[in-house]
This record gives sequence, C-alpha cells and structure tokens, in this order.
Amino acid sequence: MTRRPLPDNRRRKTAAALLSVASNSALVALKVVVGLAIGSVSVISEAIHSGLDLVAAIIALLAVRHSGRPPDPRHPFGHGKIENISGAIEALLIFLAAGWILWEAVHKLRSPHQVATPIWGVAVMALSAVANTLVSRLLLRVGRETESMALQADAVHLSTDVWTSLGVTGGLGLIWLGGLVRPGLDLHWLDPLAALVVALLIGRAAWRLTLESARDLLDESLPPVELAWIRDTVGALPHPVQGMHDLRTRKAGAHRFIELHLEVDGAITVHASHAIADDLERTVEARFPGAQALVHVDPFDDRIAPGGRGA
Repeated sequence: MTRRPLPDNRRRKTAAALLSVASNSALVALKVVVGLAIGSVSVISEAIHSGLDLVAAIIALLAVRHSGRPPDPRHPFGHGKIENISGAIEALLIFLAAGWILWEAVHKLRSPHQVATPIWGVAVMALSAVANTLVSRLLLRVGRETESMALQADAVHLSTDVWTSLGVTGGLGLIWLGGLVRPGLDLHWLDPLAALVVALLIGRAAWRLTLESARDLLDESLPPVELAWIRDTVGALPHPVQGMHDLRTRKAGAHRFIELHLEVDGAITVHASHAIADDLERTVEARFPGAQALVHVDPFDDRIAPGGRGA
C-alpha cells in the first residue's frame, strides 16, 4: 500500500525553497558590491559563501519539486532520493568554497592590505546575519515537519552563514573601532583571519551534511525509536498474531519503506491472515505519512519460529 506525499507539504517545501533563493540572491549582490568597494577579503569570501548558498537553494528548489513525483515504471520506489543527492551536491560545493576561502585568507595574511571604510562591511554582514537567521529557522522548521533533506541541508548552509557573518562583522568592527580609538593602529590582519575562521566553519558544516546525505543513500535503516515503535506495535497485536521476523527498513527523502514477515497461527484462513496484514500496513502508514509498508504473512510454527513475539 503506497501513500503519496501530501500536496500541502509539497507546496510548503516549494514556497520555503523559493524564499531561500530570493534571500540569497539579494545577499550575494550586496556582499559582492560592498566587498569589492572596500577591498575586504572576508566580505568577498562571504559573498562566495552566499553564492554557494544560492546554488544550494536552487538545487533544493529543484529537488523538492521533483522528489514529490509519484512512483512510475522506471522509478517504482519514487523519487525521494533526489533530496539526498541534492544534499550531497551541496556539501561538495561547500567543501570547494571552504578550500578557496582558505587559500585566499592565507594569501592575505602573508600580504596584509588596508580595508577601506570597514563600517560598510559591518553593516552588510550584520544585515546578512539577521536575514539568514530568519530564513534558516523557517527552512529548518518546514524541513523537519515535511522530512525534507534538501530543505534541512539548505538550513544548515544558512545557519553556518549566520555564524560566519557574525565573525566577519566582529573582525571588521574591531578594525573600524581601532581606527577610531587609535588612528594608525594596524588591525587589518583581522580581516583575513576572520575569512580563515569562515573557511573552517563551513568545512565542518559540509562534513556533517555529507554524513547526513550519505545515510539514506546507503539505505541505512530507520532510527532506533521508529524501529522500536514498529516492534511494539506488532507485539501488542492479539492472537492469532504470534510475532514477526525479517524487519527491513530504509528511507529515501521523506519516504519510508518498511517490510516485515508477520507470524500468525497457521490454523486461520488465508483471507483472515491477509486482513490482519492489511490492518497493520494501514497502522504503520498512518504513523508515518508517505510510507510504504509491505507485510508478508507466514504461518507460525513454534518448533522452527525464528524469533519470539515482536522480535
């Protein structure tokens, strides 16, 4: 029995992804203009970071639009893994950005340069931090409620951008305040140092995102709490159910695939045993919307039973 993702969830995911695209587009343009105008490598590195966030947001938008397609003859298990693939691509893009920013920051540390009018950098980075905080919280909430790996990956990007933006804001703010308090004080090395911290933080986020995306691509089973619920549900079924075996689960995007063998009293009819299996499938799919449950029925024989009740 197969359930399609709820249409409302698909609309919510698309709207959230569109908001992320619009927000990142505006921030990229603003950071590029200000970064080039004041000659700040940390602001320019943040523009590149936001540029990759924009690419990630576009990938997420495409992923949520396609992952909701129903199964077809070529894709009988649906298109849910598109979201996991998009998360892996986003992680790769972040790794590349971290490497470029790291190289540029080290180069600027060896050859420091003056940052003109750092207050403009402070303003644009503070604005970026506020905007990304609001958008990332929305993406994370919608991503968790709809179990969208693509939106959750996008939220990770933006939440990382918040912290890196605050770091750049702090570095440029110290340069600006130092110039006001003590003209001639050389604090411009703080600009590439902030960019270096940015590279390390987004590299760490990319690694975490890679692990999250790979989990479902490798068909890892459902979380222990969900497996325990399935076992407890079967264990609570009355006679003629005697137990279960060969529980197999996996996840693709927001879609769960659950398969198990239900052990029933061999004396009951085939019709009765399949009615029990159908009821269990409906119960599981009601607990996990969008899931596909497949319950096989086996006659129970206490001489050869592979496991106890609910095993």
